[in-house]
Amino acid sequence: MTAASAERSTGPDVQTAIYVYGIAPADVETTEQARGVGDPPAGIEVIAHDDVAALVSEIPVDRGLGTPEDFAAHARLLDATAAAMPVLPLRFGAVLADRQAVTDELLAPNHDDFAQALRLLEGREEYVVKGRYEESAILREVLGENEEAERLRQAIEGAPDDATRNERIRLGEIVTQAVAAKRERDTAALIEALRPLGCDAALREATHERDAVYVAYLVDTDKRDAFRQAVDDWAEPHRGRIGVRVLGPMAAYDFVISRGPEG
Repeated sequence: MTAASAERSTGPDVQTAIYVYGIAPADVETTEQARGVGDPPAGIEVIAHDDVAALVSEIPVDRGLGTPEDFAAHARLLDATAAAMPVLPLRFGAVLADRQAVTDELLAPNHDDFAQALRLLEGREEYVVKGRYEESAILREVLGENEEAERLRQAIEGAPDDATRNERIRLGEIVTQAVAAKRERDTAALIEALRPLGCDAALREATHERDAVYVAYLVDTDKRDAFRQAVDDWAEPHRGRIGVRVLGPMAAYDFVISRGPEG
């Protein structure tokens, strides 16, 4: 349990509501350039209670949420904050009636849990290692390892699509299953290679059929260079087979569990 997912709560006479992005230490500071959701993007405010604070902005109560721009603004603000200090990200769409409700319904009842979670994130930041198989390379690999797949490839080569429909479907099934098995093995190998760093790891679901590895890590800030080097060392033998990227630092989305303010 850590960050809270606030419920939309607005009365008939309220024209604006308060959108909440995340929870940070009370000494968090915003800049004029910091912007959140909205069109035009709203400025960011800090609502503090004791030693924790909510990063918020004001939005019209009748404004719908959920555009790609909204999602991007939510993540951009949290990631920028995470680069400077611990932050507990709230789920997208957390809205409360007014500023007082942020204190009374979110910060005050969850203060101890928020404070403890922020302490646990102090000096740590999330990175995501994402790798995707190079299409031609992984296909050659599968065909070289699977005789049935190679026979099917030869059967459909140069043949009309409608005459080889069943063969194409079967070949697609073989390739999909083979890539899934390789993804499992390569992910296990990455985790094992980075294990000596002692970083917490969280698996992410593949978002593309050629995803090879997709793992989030919570990294001590004094190990960030060693972490990146370890990823590079693992990726080097796979050059031309897997394209590997390191994303971050970002808010600890994979290591913070949201809950409702009542609970």
